[in-house]
This record gives sequence, C-alpha cells and structure tokens, in this order.
Amino acid sequence: MKSLLKFTAAATVSLAALLAASAASASSFAIRSGQSAEGLGMAYAGAAAGGIGMGSMAWNPATITMFPGRNSQWNFTYLYANGDYKPTSPTTVQTPFGRAPIQAVGGSPLGTGNIGGDGAFIPASYSAWQLTDRFWIGLTTGAPFGLRSKPENQAHAAQVFGRSAKVQTINVAPTVGYKVNDWLSIGAALQVQWFNAALKQASGVPVNAAPVIIEGDTIDFGYRLGVTLTPFDGTTIGLAYRSSVRQTLEGTLRTPASVLPVKANLNLPDSVVFGVSQVINDQWQAHLGVEWTNWSRFRNIPVVVRGLGVPATSLNFQYDDSWYFSAGLEYKYNRDLTLRAGVAYELSAVNDYNRQIFISDNDRLWLSAGASYQVNEKLKLDLGYTYIHVNKASVNYTGAHPQQVVNPALQAISYTAKAEPYIHIVSAALTYRWDTPTETIPVRPVVRKN
Repeated sequence: MKSLLKFTAAATVSLAALLAASAASASSFAIRSGQSAEGLGMAYAGAAAGGIGMGSMAWNPATITMFPGRNSQWNFTYLYANGDYKPTSPTTVQTPFGRAPIQAVGGSPLGTGNIGGDGAFIPASYSAWQLTDRFWIGLTTGAPFGLRSKPENQAHAAQVFGRSAKVQTINVAPTVGYKVNDWLSIGAALQVQWFNAALKQASGVPVNAAPVIIEGDTIDFGYRLGVTLTPFDGTTIGLAYRSSVRQTLEGTLRTPASVLPVKANLNLPDSVVFGVSQVINDQWQAHLGVEWTNWSRFRNIPVVVRGLGVPATSLNFQYDDSWYFSAGLEYKYNRDLTLRAGVAYELSAVNDYNRQIFISDNDRLWLSAGASYQVNEKLKLDLGYTYIHVNKASVNYTGAHPQQVVNPALQAISYTAKAEPYIHIVSAALTYRWDTPTETIPVRPVVRKN
C-alpha cells in the first residue's frame, strides 16, 4: 500500500506541474518537441516502437508494456523559435483614389519583427504501473498542440491579417496495455484535452486601429490505439493511431462595435505513426519512424453566434496533410552512458498559399543529439538538443489567400513577405523507478528502455 501511495502521489505531482506550466505554449501549432528529452536527442526516430523510452507512450500506448515495475518520468523542454517577416514587394491599400503605399495611410512598420517572442517551456510526464505479468496501467500528460505568436511590431503593415495568436492545450491520457504473449502487445489511451485559443487582428491599417479578438476554450475527448510486435530477438515494430479531437470552443468575438458570444467546432487532426527499433549489437541500436498527420481536415471553421446559429465570421486555414520521416542511432558507451543522434525531415501542412502572418512553418530539417546517464538502478537522467532548419517561408496576401477569400474586405490590402525561420530546442528529463528491480539492468536493453 505504501508503494501504491508513492506512485499515485508521483502521478499527481506530474499533472500539477503541467497545469502550473501550461501558460507557456509553444511556437508551432503541433508540438512534437515537448514530449520527451530522450526522443528529442534522436529526432523521435522509433517512437512508435518504444525507441525513445517512456515518451513513446505519447505515440503508442502499447509501449507501456516495455517498462516493468512502477516508473515515472518528467520532461522539461525549452523551445526558441525565430521568424521575421520582411516585405518582398510594395505593400499597398485600396483607397477611393486608387492604391496607395500602406505607410502613407497608417504609418505602420512594414515588417513584423520576430514573431516567436522569448520562447516557451513545454512540460510532459509519464507514469507506468505493471499490475501483473501481462497488464499495465499508466498516465501521460502533455501539450500536443500549441502556438504563441506575438510580433515585435504589434502595429505592422499586415496587422489586419493578424497581430498575435495563442493556442494552449493540456492533454491527460489514462493508458492501459496488455502483453498478449512474448511478441505481441496492445494498448489504448483515453485523451482528455483542454484547448484554449485567442486570435487577434487589427480592425484597420492605422497604427492605433482597434483590435478584433476571437477567444474561447473547451474540454473534449479522443483516443489512442497501438500495437507492438517483436518478431525477432532485438527487433521491435510499432504501429499506432491517434484519433481526431473535435474541440467545441465557446467564447467571444470582440470588435470595436460589439462583443458577441460565439461558438466554433475545430476538428484537430488524427494521425498514424509507424516505427522500427533494431539492436545491431551490444553497443549499437538503430531506429526509424514515419508519421502521417491528417491536417487536411483542418480547413474552414465557421464561427457562429451562440443561441442563434448565425455566422459571425469564419476561420479559413486550408491546410495540407503532413509527413514526418526520422532515423536515429544509439551508442552504448559503457554500462551507464548512452549517446544518441538523429535526423528527420518534415513535410509541413503549411505552404506559400495558406501560410498566415502569425505562423512561419514550412518543410523542415531536424538535426538532433542527446545522451542518457543511468545514475543507479532506480534513477536515469536524459538530455536532448535539436536544431531545426526551416525552409524560407512566404506569406502572399494578394487577393487569393484563404483569409482574403473568406473576408473580401481584406482584399483591399496587398502584402507579401518572407521569413527565414529557425528553431532551437533543449530538453531534460528524469526517470525514476519506484519499486526495486528484481534483476540487474542489462548492458543493452532489447525490449525495454529504462
């Protein structure tokens, strides 16, 4: 009973830490980087196959069966993203006398300055408890989606398209896993997700133009399903599915003339992830991963007045599906120290047609490195670092942009700009085993990572 109380207390503290830190959201809408320090050091290669330790539970709930005994892990990640939109053509606005330079009308700076701010801290935690030789229960907490975009120049030439954006999520997922036999495990998780969003734009081109603000929040549900296979000694294959979460936001639309109670249904993307982890010898282990995310379901979002059902406005994103390909290697330097590195390439959901002024995402290259140190049979420390090179990102508000299509009044503004984004991420983690292992930690784990 004492061990049970200690384990439950650890899970509660994990969740409390996440709630306290949730005000710091990340600089991209989908957050992969905050899930695991061990995974970050290998660009999340092999995540679905358990290759990144307890953080694998965020991708594939079946990997919970790879952690014998009672274990908890806490991850703390800092993400710094830099993106600065600079105009690439004259910025103009339609007036009764024809088109005029937007500075002549409003006096606003043309560029945004860095939209990433000072960066953000992203927490995540995992707990796994083995009840029998075949059955596990656990809990994961994290922030799978997030965005914090606030240009240095709050009054800029494209302020009618966006002044700032903020998205926060907290995802708590009770998890169960069952080891069918020595080569097959299955798992499932219930996702309980809080979603909060606030989008701000200017009501006009002058520097002192009043803001238009849409904000709201909600708690909704989804699920994760997964399976792991160990067909040969040293080979683990994982496949998992994360469902869409239909977030029904309720909040307000604030304009210079009114405050309306509004409602919007957001269908966040579902995803499929596949991973392979292969032991090469006592020192080397290789990992591969592929992830598909169904961003194409995130397109037109009507915002309606609550109680009336009358459209107030619409959010038009027109995203594409995204793909993520990763590969990583681990080297067991000695019994306690493991070194790792990884590379990944991501095909973004955002392109030159649909990119908005508060997002500088594009196809990106991940370069990662990290290390683990097994302090003793109960405690392990992890450190990971990733540099992400993002391809040049353009915004093209020339009349056909999705924001201008849904709001023809915005077609009066012509604005094109380009950013050269990059991202630095550092993550640290502590993994603790609450019970006493019944056997010595092997030189090279084959089926588990702890």
